[in-house]
Amino acid sequence: MKVAKSQPVLAKKKVLIIAYYWPPAGGPGVQRWLKFVKYLPEFGFEPVVYVPENPNYPIVDHSLVSEIPKTTTVLKHPIFEPYKFAGFLSKKETQTMSSGLITAEKKQSFLQKMLLYVRGNFFVPDARKFWVKPSVKFLSEYISEEKIETIITTGPPHSLHLIGLRLKRELNLKWIADFRDPWTNIGYQEKLKLSETSQKKHQKMEEEVLQTADLVLTTSFSTKKEFQTRTEKPIKVITNGFDEKPIEETILDRDFTISHIGSLLSERNPRQLWEVFSELIAENEAFDQLFRLQLIGKTSQEVLDSVKHFGLEKHLDLIGYVPHSKAMEFQQKSQVLLLLEIDSPKTKGIIPGKLFEYMRSERPILAIGPKNWDVQKIISETQTGNCFGYQEKEAIKQQLLDYFSDFQQEKLQTKPVGIQKYGRKELTKKLVETIRKL
Repeated sequence: MKVAKSQPVLAKKKVLIIAYYWPPAGGPGVQRWLKFVKYLPEFGFEPVVYVPENPNYPIVDHSLVSEIPKTTTVLKHPIFEPYKFAGFLSKKETQTMSSGLITAEKKQSFLQKMLLYVRGNFFVPDARKFWVKPSVKFLSEYISEEKIETIITTGPPHSLHLIGLRLKRELNLKWIADFRDPWTNIGYQEKLKLSETSQKKHQKMEEEVLQTADLVLTTSFSTKKEFQTRTEKPIKVITNGFDEKPIEETILDRDFTISHIGSLLSERNPRQLWEVFSELIAENEAFDQLFRLQLIGKTSQEVLDSVKHFGLEKHLDLIGYVPHSKAMEFQQKSQVLLLLEIDSPKTKGIIPGKLFEYMRSERPILAIGPKNWDVQKIISETQTGNCFGYQEKEAIKQQLLDYFSDFQQEKLQTKPVGIQKYGRKELTKKLVETIRKL
């Protein structure tokens, strides 16, 4: 009798992921690598995740802890968090600033201005800079012991790329720098009241990262284009995406709900849209009776003041931050999903992670953002909604009337085209192909 020889089991290659945002952190920053970690083992890689032991997360979502695969090795090391000490001066202002909800300059108090100046000039590139040196020491030993050949740093916070930079120079391993958002070219950079010296420090650090990493990942086409003018290193776009978990059948809201999910910053404030809502309420009795504006997530006071200025309080449901799973419920029940970005050339490369979850929900997307916004290309290709500039008031109004008419006839829905490539598993496959080519 012949005995079949068992095939040798190939050991998975380890890849070290250096991240700041990790469950129980909430918000968009945690989703990207939580999902990559979920699917990497299916493609022959064993992810090892390195995160802070005692982080000061502005948003917490304990429900995400259950999504960490049981087999994943998570390394933790203490971090010194200046925001915790700044909280003694003003806990509210510190949490607001660390969440990205920076008050408009003309409305800033002396304390707010001082905190922004200190944040911008004493903590370059960011307040997590003190984690760099101890992390390099800790990880150097671990990487050598575990024979890890590839590391990935993801920012913001961009100080994590400095960990990758030093490890690359000390150990000569393969290093991928993942930019979820731009660095020096991001909109809020100019709000930090940077001195000329601080600006040059940022630029020098960013330049070193771009010139030293073996590969640069971006989440948008515009950021890739910008980086290509500054480095000859390979740059690849791997966008965010949606998880392919089954969508439970949902009963749509009976009202004409238009929902925004996520943080609404002070400058992410489409006054023209609020004015359009106000006009439609005055001109259309049915719209007045059925329209609901749902804001789900942290919302700045400036946005709320604008909404109230246009008389929308009666129609406003201010939900606040909810766990990710609950946010998905609101999303799937809503009639229209609102996607907003700051009206600035610097934000055209910002593709919010929620866009991809919006697309999968099969609810029409009303997107308002800067000229030549990368989002417009994706929405157009997938036929998942409509994208407008801030000044296109009449076009926005007509689109809302069309949506409302379809809603009244119970035929308001989208039929997405080609969104499968934005599934998290498919994106992980793309990442793995990239790693193997290094």
